[in-house]
Amino acid sequence: MCGIVGLFLKDKSLEPQLGAMLSQMLISLSDRGPDSAGIAIYGAPSKNEAKITIQSAKPDRDFRGLEAELAKAIGTPVTIGVKSTHAVVRTTPAKIDEARETIQALRPDIRIMGAGDVVEIYKEVGLPEAVVDRFDVCKMTGTHGIGHTRMATESAVTTMGAHPFSTGADQCLVHNGSLSNHNNVRRELIREGMTFETENDTEVAAAYLSSQMAHGKNLGEALEGTLSDLDGFFTFVVGTKNGFGVVRDPIACKPAVMAETDQYVAFGSEYRALTKLPGIDNARVWEPEPATVYFWEH
Repeated sequence: MCGIVGLFLKDKSLEPQLGAMLSQMLISLSDRGPDSAGIAIYGAPSKNEAKITIQSAKPDRDFRGLEAELAKAIGTPVTIGVKSTHAVVRTTPAKIDEARETIQALRPDIRIMGAGDVVEIYKEVGLPEAVVDRFDVCKMTGTHGIGHTRMATESAVTTMGAHPFSTGADQCLVHNGSLSNHNNVRRELIREGMTFETENDTEVAAAYLSSQMAHGKNLGEALEGTLSDLDGFFTFVVGTKNGFGVVRDPIACKPAVMAETDQYVAFGSEYRALTKLPGIDNARVWEPEPATVYFWEH
């Protein structure tokens, strides 16, 4: 079944509340997915910093000493901020790809949740309330974010199987539904050079969008492509460095509702996810149309 949420802020005065607002939205949908939960937060950009969110099942072992080892290996200062099973690695943008490769060489059991200039991704097995509390998401600030609570239907209940999935810099996706042609699309993307961490169909959708944008399409154009190239039932909510997008398949059997005010654009699998947002009583509220792309950019 799954529950998905998204929030794109237009009003900068709300940015300190992004984590709290998105957390409340996700927690309200907990009964739609008891298996795992995750959130991606897009923070303020920094010209001299990029970051990698990493995860370990044994953080005491894997994170210990990593900061010094990584800085020495790539020849550039590194800082690592640990949050439970996750950590955010910060270094210069020029060294981000080298840092990512070196982390996996130094600590093979560490998993990369996402990387880029602004995004941080936190996801684990468990209910949304436990996940957002574990990572202090309510204290996080930012411009936009997406979240997911999962009811597994076709792959294992693991941290890596949780959403969001990130397959490109500052790109991530959450999904409610099931893709029927994901194995064929996966093979095509592997031939292009894409790599996959899981057997989850949602990772294929994320990789498809990353591939489309790598070939020069913007987010809206990439989302249009899902309507012809991906088969099945799906609602996707997608984040990029500057953007936020939504698309539903042509049948649109998965529930979805959106709201827009002068302050924000919000998405929820059900209206109850939106009820505590500021000004919701005066918002334009609608059900997104089937086979229609909606996207906003800062």
